[in-house]
Amino acid sequence: MPDTNLFSELISFIRSETDRHLNKLDIPEEPTFVYDPIRYVLAGKGKRLRPILVHLSGRGFDADPEDLMHAGLAVELLHNFTLVHDDIMDKDNTRHGQPTVHEQFGNEAAILAGDSIFTLGQLLIGQVQANTVQAVLAYNKASLEVCAGQAFDLQFEGDAATTLDQYLDMVGKKTGALLSLCAELGGILGGQSNDVCTALQNFGFNLGSAFQVQDDILEIFSDAENLGKSLDSDVIAEKQTILTVLARKHDGWDKIAGSDDDVAIKREQMRSFFTETGVYERAGEMSSDFISRAKDSLSVFSGDHKGNMEQFTDLVLNRTH
Repeated sequence: MPDTNLFSELISFIRSETDRHLNKLDIPEEPTFVYDPIRYVLAGKGKRLRPILVHLSGRGFDADPEDLMHAGLAVELLHNFTLVHDDIMDKDNTRHGQPTVHEQFGNEAAILAGDSIFTLGQLLIGQVQANTVQAVLAYNKASLEVCAGQAFDLQFEGDAATTLDQYLDMVGKKTGALLSLCAELGGILGGQSNDVCTALQNFGFNLGSAFQVQDDILEIFSDAENLGKSLDSDVIAEKQTILTVLARKHDGWDKIAGSDDDVAIKREQMRSFFTETGVYERAGEMSSDFISRAKDSLSVFSGDHKGNMEQFTDLVLNRTH
């Protein structure tokens, strides 16, 4: 049985080292219009799950620690770039327990900061020494997939005809692609074969799909204080989530979805409906199924490294924020 204490210590170490290196990034003082928002983002209290995954994957293949740090920072910056721009599009006002960048600095500064954060990520991924071109290509391919996923997310807003397959394709791009990249980078930097890298991609894709399903659930069933970000934006924008897509099969959903009730009241109505109809339970089962598929791809690891990756997947399944 894997040592959970050692795993927790490893996660804490990677997270603290990631934070330390983020704080050491050379961010110019001027113009403050763009660089103050960037510093604001980098000082945020994120979970750093994506760089942690890069490190865990790469450690399993003896990848160079400095390469893993550069890659981990790059994916964290890519992730934060998407959050800055997504918060603008979704009109969210809280992230990581503090005002979103556009709330604090305005839309114009937030857009420029997001663009600059993405560019900083490009500079960092270009600094890896092992299989540099392959790593940069994978990074950019994933970036395009994430943008496509966000586009589908916006396109599907208010579209009651969105199917389960369309939803799953959207989350596979929006969330699965980035976690797929994180796992794959460990193999690329560790000099692994295409077959191994494909297995890592599959792991990350399924893990990311589980993550997004779980995120959809938490958006309705958690609270703003615990989640650390504003709630109800999905309800207001009529986002297509795993819960709403599954709910359409049940009588009475159209009345709730189309009501003009206060958003807080509507959210409580949704909670009750999702629970009573079994939608909540089914969504949880789907998240667990994705986790099982992810674990099926972990045969490329051995010993403690495999155990660490398995424990990481459980973190995603059991997270509360």
